[in-house]
Amino acid sequence: MDVGRTKAKIESLRKEITDHNYRYYVLDDPIIPDAEYDRLMRELQSLEEHYPQFVQPDSPTQRVGAEPLAAFGQVIHAVPMLSLDNAFADAELLDFDQRVRNRLEIEDEVEYAAEPKLDGLAVSIRYEKGRLTTGATRGDGVRGEDITHNIRTIASIPLRLRGNNLPEVLDVRGEVFMPKTGFAELNRRISEEGGKPFVNPRNAAAGSLRQLDPSLTAQRPLDIFFYGVGYAEGWQLPDTHADVLARLRDFGLRVCPEARVVRGVSGCIEYYAELGRRRGELAYEIDGVVYKVNRLDWQEQLGFVSRAPRWAIAHKFPAEEEITVVRDVNWQVGRTGAVTPVARLEPVFVGGVTVSNATLHNFDELRRKDVRVGDTVIVRRAGDVIPEVVSVVMERRPADSSVVALPGHCPVCGSDVVREEGEAVARCVGGLVCPAQRKEALKHFASRKAMDIDGLGSKLIEQLVDDGLVSNAADIYRLDAEQISSLERMGDKSARNLVAALEKSKSVSLERFIYSLGIRDVGEATAKGLANFFGDLQRIQDASIDDLQEVPDVGPIVAGHIHSFFSQPHNVDVVQKLFAQGVKPIPPEKLTSDLQPLLGTTVVITGTLESMSRQDAKAMLEKAGAKVTSSVSKKTTMVVVGKDPGSKAEKAQKLGIRIVTETELPSFLPYLKKGNY
Repeated sequence: MDVGRTKAKIESLRKEITDHNYRYYVLDDPIIPDAEYDRLMRELQSLEEHYPQFVQPDSPTQRVGAEPLAAFGQVIHAVPMLSLDNAFADAELLDFDQRVRNRLEIEDEVEYAAEPKLDGLAVSIRYEKGRLTTGATRGDGVRGEDITHNIRTIASIPLRLRGNNLPEVLDVRGEVFMPKTGFAELNRRISEEGGKPFVNPRNAAAGSLRQLDPSLTAQRPLDIFFYGVGYAEGWQLPDTHADVLARLRDFGLRVCPEARVVRGVSGCIEYYAELGRRRGELAYEIDGVVYKVNRLDWQEQLGFVSRAPRWAIAHKFPAEEEITVVRDVNWQVGRTGAVTPVARLEPVFVGGVTVSNATLHNFDELRRKDVRVGDTVIVRRAGDVIPEVVSVVMERRPADSSVVALPGHCPVCGSDVVREEGEAVARCVGGLVCPAQRKEALKHFASRKAMDIDGLGSKLIEQLVDDGLVSNAADIYRLDAEQISSLERMGDKSARNLVAALEKSKSVSLERFIYSLGIRDVGEATAKGLANFFGDLQRIQDASIDDLQEVPDVGPIVAGHIHSFFSQPHNVDVVQKLFAQGVKPIPPEKLTSDLQPLLGTTVVITGTLESMSRQDAKAMLEKAGAKVTSSVSKKTTMVVVGKDPGSKAEKAQKLGIRIVTETELPSFLPYLKKGNY
C-alpha cells in the first residue's frame, strides 16, 4: 500500500470508528458487534504504529498516552461554574416557580427543561475549532483543576466534534459519573486485590478523575452526560435550553436521554415523581431532579445571585433512612475546643453510602435524644449528605444501658472540659496546647478566607504537626524549602511554591488576619467590623469589653470572647511571633464620613428593583455603611421598596419605619453621583 492510500485508509478508519462511537454513546444505537469494533480499532492502531507521521491528537487511538503528572494545574473558567439552590419539598419548588413568574412578570405557566440530577462530578470541557483542548473540574466555581489528560481517556467524550460550521470555541458543562454496573465491577476488582473499595459511585468517579496517571483513569468505567454551555464563540445559541441540548447531541456530545421539557409546577412534580419511581432502574445514581427555565432569554432576564442562577433549582429526593446499632459514643475536639459527641455505628448503607459515624451535634442534643451505647437507632442522611441519628428505637434498648456522661477531661490533651451556663456546647480549655485544636486552628489560619496560603492543605498541616515542625501559626513562617521538600509527597518544586505562597501571605488585610486567629464567634463579618472600627490590631488588643461592644453587631458575649483571647499571654505571644516573621496586616482603607452616610443603620430591600439588581443595591448600601437584612423589625432603620413590595413594606409602614423608593436611593449614596461605585 502506497503512502497516499495508507493516509486515506487511516483517515477512513478514524471517521468510521468516530461514527460508531457516536452511534454507541450518543444515539445508543450501535450497528456493529463489539468484536467488529475492536477489529477496526486494532487495524487503525497497527497502521498508526507503522506510519507515526499520520498520527493526530484527536485520533480514537490517542486517548491514553500522556506521562503521569506531578500535580494538577489550574484552569480559570471562562464563565464561572455556579452551584444550584436546592428544594427538598414541593412547597419550596412552588416558591421557586412563584419567584420566577414574579420576576418575569407573567401569570402563565413557565416551561421548564427537566433532567436527572446526576450524582457525579461536574466538569468543564473546552473545544477549539472542534478539537478538545482542555478539561477541568468545577473547583471553587471560578477555577478548577486541569484534568485534560484524564478527560481524554473517557470514551464517551469525543476528541473532535461532529459536523460543519462548528463553534470557534465551545465550553461545555457536563457531569462525569460511574455507572452502577461499572462501580460494582470496580469494587469487586479492588477487593480481590486487597484494596479498600469505594463507598459510592460518586466517590469512585471523583477519585478516578483525580488520578495523576491518566492510564489509571483509563481503567475506570467513567461516563458523562452534557447538560449545558458555559461559553461559546462563533455560534448563535438556540432559543431554548432543550434546543441547546439537541445541538450538543448533533455535535456528538452525549446528553441524558431522560431530559425533557415540562410545563409549570405540576409538570415538574409529575416528572419528579416518575423519576423517583424509576430511580432504582436507572443505570446511574441520581439524587434528585434539576429544573431550568427553558427559554434562554428568560434565563438572561432572571440572572444570578452570588452563587447560583435564579432560573434553575435542584429538587432533591427525600433523605433515606435505615436502622443500625450504636457501638460507642466518642468525643471529638474541634478548632475552638468544642467537644462534640459522635455515635460510632454498626456500618449501614444509607442514601448511597456506607455510614459508620453520625454526629450528635452537642451535649444537649445527646441528652434530648437519649442515645446510649447498644441502642438501635434510625439513621438518616439529611439532604443526602450529613449522617444524622434521628431517634432511638426504645423497644430495642438493652436492659443494662446507661446514660452517656459528659467527659470531665479532654480526650486528646487531658485538659478540663467546661460547659458554660446556658450553652449547649462543652469545650476543652487546652487552647493551643491541645493537639486537636492546634491542627484545626492551623487549618483555619491557612484557609482561603483567612491567610489564603496556597499549597498548605489539611494533610500537610497534620504532617507538619505530627513531625514536630509546627506547633503554632508563627512556626509555619520559619519553614524553609529544605524542610518542606523532605516531607512525604513534597518535592523541591512543591517546597519552593509553598515558601513563595507563605511569603505572599504575609501581606494580608487586617480583617482577614483577625479572622485567621480563630477567635471564638468571630466570623468574616465580625472581623471586618472590628478592622473598620479600630483600624489596627493593637487598638483591638487594648480595648475593654465595653469598647468592643461599640462595634456594630458585637454584643457582650462576642466582646467577652475577643477580650479573653487577647488576655491570654500565649495568644499574644503567637501574634507577636507572627509579626516578627514579617506578617503585616494592612489596615482598611479609611472612608470619609460623606461616603458612609448610612453607618449604623439597618436596611431592608423588598420588591423588584428596575435600575439595578438587588445584589447591587445591597453592595452599595453596605459600602455606605448600612447593615442589610432580609426581615423588617423594630431595629430596621429604612426599607427600600421596588415594584410589588408586599408585606414587608406594609409592616414597615405599621412600625413607622422610613420607606424609600428606588429612585430616592441615590440621595443617600453620594458616591453614586460621583461615579465612584
